[in-house]
Amino acid sequence: MKARITKYLSILALAFTLSVGTSTPAQAQCPMCRMSAESNLKNGGTQGRGLNNGILFMLAMPYLVVGAIGFVWWKNRRKEEEIV
Repeated sequence: MKARITKYLSILALAFTLSVGTSTPAQAQCPMCRMSAESNLKNGGTQGRGLNNGILFMLAMPYLVVGAIGFVWWKNRRKEEEIV
């Protein structure tokens, strides 16, 4: 039973990783930030790309932290089950 659950969770994690890793770039900006970034890009600057990357990085961080905590919890729980 646990092997089946682990298999399904592994497939789900792989699908999630592939969907996140192969996604198209998103334009995640508020209207004022977007206007400022577009103005900068039109004048030859590169701050707009950095702003987009920063916003997407901040969006991904909570998922990475929760995923890391879940992974550590899963590994520790697995070790406890092997002992018992």
